[in-house]
Amino acid sequence: MSIETEFELDAMIRVGSAVGAARDAMLAAVRAGVSTAELDRIGESVLSARGCRSAPRLAYGFPGNTCISVNDALAHGIPREDRVLCSGDVVNVDVSAELDGFWADTGASVAVGTVGMRTQRLLDETRAALADAIAVARPGVKLSEIGRVVERRARRSGFRVVRDLCGHGVGRHIHEDPMVPNHYDPKDATRLHAGLVITIEPFFTLGSSRVFEDTDGWTLRTSDGSVGAQFEHTIVITDEDALILT
Repeated sequence: MSIETEFELDAMIRVGSAVGAARDAMLAAVRAGVSTAELDRIGESVLSARGCRSAPRLAYGFPGNTCISVNDALAHGIPREDRVLCSGDVVNVDVSAELDGFWADTGASVAVGTVGMRTQRLLDETRAALADAIAVARPGVKLSEIGRVVERRARRSGFRVVRDLCGHGVGRHIHEDPMVPNHYDPKDATRLHAGLVITIEPFFTLGSSRVFEDTDGWTLRTSDGSVGAQFEHTIVITDEDALILT
């Protein structure tokens, strides 16, 4: 989506604020002994109170209101009553929703209790990669620059970028063009322009850069069982600096 009017910008700000609030409420409730289904109900409550509908449920018939992925599950994890969080887990919440025909998407990962130094650094560096990418998102900049700075952060910190997963356009649907890779593609000449709405969502792991689909038909796991992390914002490219909506 490319925003062309104040009405569209205001609508994106509203839905972005809603998914951000749901994400934060869910993260605040993360602790040992809580099930991923409980977290999902918290997210659904926040979204419902703001008049939003779950994007994965609405667009794809996903069996949950939000995606909650733990440890080697990187994306599209199904909330479950029997998936109870334990100290040492890494949990990702991915919240996307529709409000009055506008869509936004966000996510973040957090440790449950205490984790090792390398796992904590994984979380810190993945979050930093998102900040790096947002900082270069300006009109006229090549889309591939986002992947370049994300990949550079991963390489310097000793982690792997998941090449199978990427950011995307958003606004009038949950997934739109362009795709926003987390690795550098020198052949991609696409340039960012003012008004463009995209998500940026780096995925780093302690091991493999590849994922596979679990037998549940939804959950994407690292091919070697290594722990991963993801952080995501929906942003609007503006004439000056990127506006974070979530």
